[in-house]
Amino acid sequence: MENTIKGATQVISINQLLEHWQGHRRLTRKVIAIFPEDELFTYSIGGMRPFADMVMELLGIAEPGLREIVTGQTAQLNEHFDHGNSKAKLLESWDSATQQLKELWAQMEGTDFQKQIVSFGQFPGTVQSALFYFMDNEIHHRGQGYVYLRSLGIEPPMFYDRS
Repeated sequence: MENTIKGATQVISINQLLEHWQGHRRLTRKVIAIFPEDELFTYSIGGMRPFADMVMELLGIAEPGLREIVTGQTAQLNEHFDHGNSKAKLLESWDSATQQLKELWAQMEGTDFQKQIVSFGQFPGTVQSALFYFMDNEIHHRGQGYVYLRSLGIEPPMFYDRS
């Protein structure tokens, strides 16, 4: 049986999209976990931010952005969290946000992915474009983390290992 949405063939289900995103989050978590703690908060190449700062950006966007989509209440963009230069605390925040994403996603059934929104009161687009931005931004920063790890002589996780 072919699933259709407004006459178009559906390529991926809403739950498959969540699993795709969660796979990326599992991989990013592996990158955070393998990073040496000191370098996580201080190491930089070519003027890029330390990886912990990039992770805080990801934490400030994904869960609050999805919460904004689900509730319709404008979220404040906040990319700074008290992590006490602790990798354990950063991972705890990552795990909590990942669980929140799963719980929020359960409320997405029936969402119009083409609906126009303004993420964080600043960035116009559709629900779909916002979700893709959240995912693409994570992939981009994870790639920077890979560069950092390789420059430190550490083999990063395989990019396709999303288990």
